[in-house]
Amino acid sequence: RGCNPVLVPVGPFGDRLSRSGLFPGGHLLTGTQGEDPGSDPLAVMVEEAHARGRRIEAFFNPYRVQLTSGKPSALAPDNPAVMHPEWVRAVGDNGGVYYDPALPEVQQLIVDGARELAQNYDIDGICMDDYFYQDAITEAFDAESYAQYGGGLPIEDWRRQNVNSLVQGLYSAIKEVNPGVSFGISPAGNNDNNYVQYYADVKLWMANPGYVDYSMPQLY
Repeated sequence: RGCNPVLVPVGPFGDRLSRSGLFPGGHLLTGTQGEDPGSDPLAVMVEEAHARGRRIEAFFNPYRVQLTSGKPSALAPDNPAVMHPEWVRAVGDNGGVYYDPALPEVQQLIVDGARELAQNYDIDGICMDDYFYQDAITEAFDAESYAQYGGGLPIEDWRRQNVNSLVQGLYSAIKEVNPGVSFGISPAGNNDNNYVQYYADVKLWMANPGYVDYSMPQLY
């Protein structure tokens, strides 16, 4: 069909479906988070994609640790969310766990993870999934962080600022490693929802340098 780029999920649950010194191996490979699969799937896919003249990008979810209490059912002991429980927050009533986007330590972890991918693999790009602040969050989700870091901004603007900071950090880290590696984001297809519900200012990113190389809305 003439579709040349390949997007490969590498971090769906605060983990890695590749080799990493920062995140545990994903349970989707072995059934148990942190268990060594005995191979490096991303390295194989990069090699095979390039052998076929295909562009390959690593696609990751920045904030999600657990979608529900059963996905994944258990986190590895060396998962950063386990070692630093103060970095994560509960979302919803079904066991969802997400990193708090406001915390500098969280932003640094995510940026370091992207830098690691760009350093260790001959990938052509890195793409961030559309998980920003979730629409299921309550005021209690980040009340403590807002009190510490809010700086007098309205909470909506402050949340957008937190996401903007991460996006800028990702872009800078990736370009520092390899300017030829593109960085894109795959936001929701409704830009009003991005701005109001998820605190993702896609228009800002597209209108100013230093944020993204492309936006690929999820229109399915």
